[in-house]
Amino acid sequence: MAQALMIDTKIRLSFEAGLNEKGEPIYKSKTIGNVKKTASADQIYQVTQALASLSNDPLATVVRNDSFDIVG
Repeated sequence: MAQALMIDTKIRLSFEAGLNEKGEPIYKSKTIGNVKKTASADQIYQVTQALASLSNDPLATVVRNDSFDIVG
């Protein structure tokens, strides 16, 4: 039976950095690696809110990316 083994966790923060000539939002993102694999959604939310407070741009989205090795 195959198993999925988590090998890495990253978070990507996207910030709204302004508007283009059509009035559509421009996004800039920052990816942070070495996130603790066992971090809960609440813990990640608290950290990203603290990091976002250091930016001049408003935080638009937070995405958690988990990578797995599939072994059989």
